[in-house]
Amino acid sequence: MEKIEHTTVPTNGINMHVASIGSGPPILFLHGFPELWYSWRHQLLSLSSLGYRCIAPDLRGFGDTDAPPNASSYTGMHIVGDLIGLLDHLGIEQVFLVAHDWGAVVAWWFCLFRPDRVKCLVNMSVAFNPRNPKKKPVDGFRALFGDDYYVCRFQEPGEAEAYFGSIDTPSVMKKFLTGRSPAPPKISKDVGFASWKAEETLPPWLSEEDINYFASKFSKTGFTGGLNYYRAIDLTWELMAPWTGVQIKVPVKFIVGDLDITYHIPGIKEYIHNGGFKSQVPFLQEVVIVEEAGHFINQEKADECSAHIYDFIKKF
Repeated sequence: MEKIEHTTVPTNGINMHVASIGSGPPILFLHGFPELWYSWRHQLLSLSSLGYRCIAPDLRGFGDTDAPPNASSYTGMHIVGDLIGLLDHLGIEQVFLVAHDWGAVVAWWFCLFRPDRVKCLVNMSVAFNPRNPKKKPVDGFRALFGDDYYVCRFQEPGEAEAYFGSIDTPSVMKKFLTGRSPAPPKISKDVGFASWKAEETLPPWLSEEDINYFASKFSKTGFTGGLNYYRAIDLTWELMAPWTGVQIKVPVKFIVGDLDITYHIPGIKEYIHNGGFKSQVPFLQEVVIVEEAGHFINQEKADECSAHIYDFIKKF
């Protein structure tokens, strides 16, 4: 870990913290919520040892990267713009893109906006969801899961921050990272975040040191930057009207755990396995369902994910 270099890069009006290691063809890793570059620590070491230049930024609003206060500064255009600026600053024309959770959503946008900058994509957890011109995303989630669904509950500025602020930050991280239920996460106004249960003991893939690293950063920054991704999704939907119906035109491998909440959204298994996903992502080459794996698959099944990434990108 001490061989990983940390730099700050100016891009798109913000300063972005970037962790990197290795030399060779570049891989750009995109983390999710509530995560950091650190979520890719295993892949950075593994794939750099195989001859790749591994680059993992803290995305806008996270960790040591700047966090503009307004949710309207967190649209897909902003986030992808940050990453294009990062690649331009580093003098990189094309990357292997690897992403998870919110990073996966950003990666789909990246491939819609700038497929010329992507050699191939290994995406985890969140399948491509084509824009529905008739329904905003938050309305869609509310119709599926009700007002208590976490995405809906995160919309009100300050509300989720109050939930998270009511307990210590390491406990917040444990609640997120150790959750194993594939049921839709809900936060009732009556009970709040307390209804989310953390495991009594940490799983073998997660140490107190890991928890403390995440907590040290979120204790300093708070969670608003990450929550603003949720608060900007309807605005992104509006701005993306010109891309309605556009397919993902890069080679893709998709990986998801069979216990991942995203794999249990109504209709998603049928979409992934019965041709719907392939119709939207025509160069989809592989779908991998990892048994007994939860949402944070790149950390929980680190060696397996690294092998899957390498097996795919070495073809290109």
